[in-house]
Amino acid sequence: MRSVLAVARKELRQIRRDRRTLMILAFVPALFLLVFGYALNFDVRDIGLAVEDRDGSSESRTLTSAFVNSGYFNLAGAVHDSQAAELMLDRNDARAVLVIPEGFGRMVSSGETAPVQVIVNGDNANTATAVVGYATSILQTASAQFSGRMQLGSAAAGAGGQMMPISVEPRIWYNPELRSALFLIPGLIAYLTMLMSVTSTALSIVREKESGTIEQVRMAPIGTVAFILGKTLPYFGIALGSAALVFLASQLLFDLPMRGNWLTLAAAMAVYLLGALATGLLVSTIADTQQVAFQIALLVSLLPTLMLSGFIFPIASMPDFLQGLTRIVPARYFLVALRGIVLKGTAASHLLPEFGALAVYASVVLGLASLRLAKDRA
Repeated sequence: MRSVLAVARKELRQIRRDRRTLMILAFVPALFLLVFGYALNFDVRDIGLAVEDRDGSSESRTLTSAFVNSGYFNLAGAVHDSQAAELMLDRNDARAVLVIPEGFGRMVSSGETAPVQVIVNGDNANTATAVVGYATSILQTASAQFSGRMQLGSAAAGAGGQMMPISVEPRIWYNPELRSALFLIPGLIAYLTMLMSVTSTALSIVREKESGTIEQVRMAPIGTVAFILGKTLPYFGIALGSAALVFLASQLLFDLPMRGNWLTLAAAMAVYLLGALATGLLVSTIADTQQVAFQIALLVSLLPTLMLSGFIFPIASMPDFLQGLTRIVPARYFLVALRGIVLKGTAASHLLPEFGALAVYASVVLGLASLRLAKDRA
């Protein structure tokens, strides 16, 4: 028993010396509980809705209000033609478009069938299914209300007749078969490339710290920027090649479409990987051992990319403080760009906010890594 206690005391002393590992062991489970507890939510709320009201009657405005007041939809804007509606879906300004036909008010007042179209962005199969269900329920309820008004009016006039229900015409764009693979595979590409890039660069410099060769680098007549570029370029080429292989395998094995421009895809992937590699470099300046570097790399790449990027869980359904946190997760912007390019054929000009966010992230993190490396070499 004494030998067991002696070994335990020795291990406790080592743990106390390695404060980073102690912090990870103590606080990471609580962090995972916090993020998973709030992010694990498949409820779809705050759905952006564009309205193409071709009638402009009081009945059509009542129908629009029924959607907005349902608790599921937010009015993203009004459009006047199908091209404007498509543009809002392409830019992710709206997830659904409600198309109210001309003469809607006259039809529901006279007992005719009023065809109402709901166009849904199908890039997320689960969300699209929920949106169609919500919209169908709201339209059925509105149809019953209009029917009740018509029956009251007919009874007052001493006439029979019953109003026909509203005809619901859902249309799914970009993924009409609602294949879940078309939603999950882009997320897996973002997840795998982020994890590989962060861990590879995080371990590269720490490996030199452990072997002692980092001292030779510090004494060498080479600038910090040159050192970072030299460290990053090989891994950038490897990561870009690996990402290309993963994407091509996704096309061959899972029939992932490519409806956009290849150069736009390559540019988005390059900026995303640059930010991931910069994250790995920053991790390497914090950690002193490969074990700690690997743990931190997993923490900063696995959890945000999996939970806070929109990969699986809708960002709009998260609490406000988590939605704010997702704004510093590069995978959030890359997924919007990737899904837009491969599923919608979105042009680069419509993805400028995403490109800008990825470029800012890469620049800031690369700058922080350079400052820390320069401080270490001083």
